[in-house]
Amino acid sequence: MYEFTTIETSVDSVLLKEKGSKFIGYAFPVHDENSMKTCLEAVKTEHPKATHHCYAFRIGLEGELHRANDDGEPAGSAGLPIYNQLLAHAVTNILLIVVRYYGGTKLGVSGLVKAYKETAKLTLESSKIITRELETELSASFSFSQQHLIFTLLNKAGAQIIEFESEHNCRIRAMVKLSQKKSISEQLSEMLHVSFSFAT
Repeated sequence: MYEFTTIETSVDSVLLKEKGSKFIGYAFPVHDENSMKTCLEAVKTEHPKATHHCYAFRIGLEGELHRANDDGEPAGSAGLPIYNQLLAHAVTNILLIVVRYYGGTKLGVSGLVKAYKETAKLTLESSKIITRELETELSASFSFSQQHLIFTLLNKAGAQIIEFESEHNCRIRAMVKLSQKKSISEQLSEMLHVSFSFAT
């Protein structure tokens, strides 16, 4: 319920050659449409002369947000085979792009499906697939004397501190595992002079 499978880091330049055409695979861990668009633009900038930049992505715990794009190739011959590899590997929060340089020989729809599928498969096999826990951002403010209590609580929960200010009052931002949200919330609620909120 609190976990999803994705790739640990991005993978680039996985090459497949087919009848003179070059297919180059890229995979990126992404968490929303903005990060997906940034990665796509970066690859388009890297390969401005490529014939096609076909891609598929899945975002969300169940891959609720998803799309497959043929970028000018015959309908269903590029984006869908890439997307089907994301499903076959059960990964989400991922963008997979296959860049094609046309080599002069037409591959036909079945040849394209095979080439895009193979490149997507090789790209995913080159990446490290991991299980991540869903996280949420906690913001809290508290008095100076409560620092130790708050830090102890967050350390026990395996939270990751993003920002901490300690002037008159202390303010903290931390990423906490969604599975720990209820427990942290209950413990903070019992402390006096502590105000807090979660991003989700």
